[in-house]
Amino acid sequence: MTIGSTQPELRVEIWSGTHPFYTGTQRLVDTEGQVDRFMKRLQKREQLATESEKKEERRSPMAFTVDAMSLGTRATKALETAEVTTVSDVLALYEKGEDALLALSGIGQKALIDIKRFLRSEGLIE
Repeated sequence: MTIGSTQPELRVEIWSGTHPFYTGTQRLVDTEGQVDRFMKRLQKREQLATESEKKEERRSPMAFTVDAMSLGTRATKALETAEVTTVSDVLALYEKGEDALLALSGIGQKALIDIKRFLRSEGLIE
């Protein structure tokens, strides 16, 4: 390409004859591994996001066992006997109605109140 320069020859990597905007083609210019560094940062960010999601799942009250509700020995054993082992199972029973929980032998009004108090404190019910 003829230009008005005082130099007899200029060597450039990108100019209007090779620029993707003008040629309509894609060309990857990787200066000093910029793409590789970007991809490594992206992978690390995704890894940190998945690790934080796993931590959130572990801290989620839905995954807690019935023991975490501090209901007392009798109510805890009654729930375990009925194969209600996690807070999510208790919530599923509660959503069917309070009578579904009271129908379990060993669960009385005090245990029901404690269950509701725990679910409210964790923000699972209003």
